[in-house]
Amino acid sequence: MEHTLLFSLFLGIVQGLSEFLPISSSGHLVVFPWIFDFPDPGLTFDVALHAGTLLAVFSYFWRDWLNLFRFRTDMPEYSGNSKLLLFLIIATIPGVCAGILLERWAETIFRHPLLVAVTLFVFGLFLFLSDALGKKTRALGSSTLRDALVIGSAQALSLVPGVSRSGVTITAALSLGFDRVSAARFSFLLSAPIIAGAVASHAKDLILVGTSPLFLVGAFSSAVSGYFAISFLMRFVERVSYRVFFWYRTALASAILLLFFLRV
Repeated sequence: MEHTLLFSLFLGIVQGLSEFLPISSSGHLVVFPWIFDFPDPGLTFDVALHAGTLLAVFSYFWRDWLNLFRFRTDMPEYSGNSKLLLFLIIATIPGVCAGILLERWAETIFRHPLLVAVTLFVFGLFLFLSDALGKKTRALGSSTLRDALVIGSAQALSLVPGVSRSGVTITAALSLGFDRVSAARFSFLLSAPIIAGAVASHAKDLILVGTSPLFLVGAFSSAVSGYFAISFLMRFVERVSYRVFFWYRTALASAILLLFFLRV
């Protein structure tokens, strides 16, 4: 099946929802074309979709960014920790290093359905356990250098499809005792520099195809769906938990395994 505008719209929506819900955007972008017999759109198209989610996270958290940079001081989450912006920068470093070292693998052997199935389940289980066992008593303002290093190192694992960047960073934050909302906020703020770096690293390729309607439709739909995914998750985890996402990940991993062995 050829790469059509409808296909781009579909993958953009998938990207936007799965980037911020802890269910792995890269895993879905590998698995859905495989399940529905679409052509793999490739890493450059993935990066174009990430540009859309970058717009979403900046749009939703614009007040947070102004407070982090001290252009505004109207959010108590940031009034007690003047080093939080520095911690976010430090937490980005492990992911950047992993991206540089493992980019070739990310484009090839990491994009295998069986690997996605395993990582969906295993890291979903980690999320379930950290949500069930974490103390959930710490607010964002209590962040330390140690937190930044732990969460940043966890983020580096998300280069492997199925791990989920938001899922693994939220898991790390919950294991460090952060409450559910603060864990999500730290994860989403941390996503901005790493996504921006991925987009910048493929800027040349994106410029070459930037006027393509396929890429524009995908980026726009990922931005809109990403914004709504952030809004939903921030409200959802305040009232419920992250554990429901483990069951979704387990169901998807099971479906991948079943389909893979039926096709053998």
